[in-house]
Amino acid sequence: MAKSIMIQGTMSNVGKSLITAGLCRIFYQDGFKTAPFKSQNMALNSFITKEHLEMGRAQAVQADACKIEPDVRMNPILLKPTTDMGSQVVINGEVAGNMRAMEYFKKKKEYIPIVRQAYESLAAEYDIIVIEGAGSPAEINLKQDDIVNMGMAKIADAPVLLAGDIDRGGVFAQLTGTLMLLEKEEQERIQGLIINKFRGDKKILEPGLLMLEERCGKKVVGVVPYLDVEIEEEDSLAGSLGQKKRGNGIDLAVIRLPRISNFTDLQAFTLEPDVSVRYAGKVAELGQPDVILLPGTKNTVKDMEWLRESGLETAILRCHKKGSVVFGICGGFQMLGETIQDAYGVEGGSRICGLGLLPVDTVFKEEKTRTRAQGQIEYLQGSFGELSGKKVNGYEIHMGHTVRKNGAAPFLELKDSFPDSKERETVKEDGCFQGTVFGTYLHGIFDEEEFRSAFVRILCRRKGISYQSGEKVTYQEYKEQQFDKLAQELRNSLDMDRIYRIIEN
Repeated sequence: MAKSIMIQGTMSNVGKSLITAGLCRIFYQDGFKTAPFKSQNMALNSFITKEHLEMGRAQAVQADACKIEPDVRMNPILLKPTTDMGSQVVINGEVAGNMRAMEYFKKKKEYIPIVRQAYESLAAEYDIIVIEGAGSPAEINLKQDDIVNMGMAKIADAPVLLAGDIDRGGVFAQLTGTLMLLEKEEQERIQGLIINKFRGDKKILEPGLLMLEERCGKKVVGVVPYLDVEIEEEDSLAGSLGQKKRGNGIDLAVIRLPRISNFTDLQAFTLEPDVSVRYAGKVAELGQPDVILLPGTKNTVKDMEWLRESGLETAILRCHKKGSVVFGICGGFQMLGETIQDAYGVEGGSRICGLGLLPVDTVFKEEKTRTRAQGQIEYLQGSFGELSGKKVNGYEIHMGHTVRKNGAAPFLELKDSFPDSKERETVKEDGCFQGTVFGTYLHGIFDEEEFRSAFVRILCRRKGISYQSGEKVTYQEYKEQQFDKLAQELRNSLDMDRIYRIIEN
């Protein structure tokens, strides 16, 4: 069985996912066959495996850090919030239904065998498993039948490193208070403390570290600086969603929907110096951008209502009339159409009008589409004709089925990247294109350099500015560079010798 190490945090967004990814890359670099694991993840940012199963995006990113294919066993339970009180529950990659929080809490004990089986199956194939916790282990109202923090550490018999976020203040109280609220057995599992997101002179911090170690009886195994690395972020707490500054060149404004999902679709624009990406959640923040992007959402109907009530619908239509390009992905694509109908009550059972920028209608189905897909752009007319034939790659996760009307032009031609059999391999048309409005179900469409750069080049031409071509790495190469940079930063700031001893013991 694999050795294990678990990263827990004093609260959400202390950097558990990033530290986990960095350790995954370090262990890989050191020659160990390594895999990530998170028993229960709550996030709207998800990924589709080769087997057409759904898992948390963070564990897919961590699998990339290990240079292995994402596997649904790495995240057997995924909770995708649909309302403030409930979530869609995904078990082993399949939708188990929607549950209110109390209903799920009562059923947690039933999921322990599922979590145990997934973990033990992985542990039989790997040398080291890096386990990520969720939130805080000291959430005493949730400790009964815990399956994601100390309950998971017990299942895996894993030593724990506890991370605190100094950037948000009160890190000594975070760490000390968390330990005080744990049972004696749980306290003994914690083998080291990590101070994360530190800025400044470490010498000023050292007296506090000594006092922390004396009070807690635990060694500080590292002070990690605030890292300047581009690793895909997971959820609504992501720092990138706060970006509102308009840069030079192409101004791309992403509508920050209340239930925004898979916003990592925009990450690849990091490689385009001509493009600045910002997020707009109010009419006053929108302005007149060159491109408006409507991202994915977990509840298209509710977010379309919000778009209307907030005044952003009118603002988007006005911007489009003045020349802004509009691009929708997944739920954003559905919003660009004429109608959205929820006949099966998937999102509440209502019917609503969309923005009307594309001649399409969407009807929600009871079964979710989950597939990895590849293909190319269809033949496009007009100023975006240069995109015709460009290769694309990505994945689909959606409940809706969208139909084009009145001979509307499709945007993409796609086929399953991993069909069950050659006989079942089919080619299908996806999305819709009309003038300067684009819609598609394909997440990750901008990851392909050929398509993304051609798109940006056309935008620059429309704006009358020069395109900065130069030599570019692929998005995959860029991600590899960032994983290596993250690993080196952690090697510089963590006591890796001590961490290896903790794992061995």
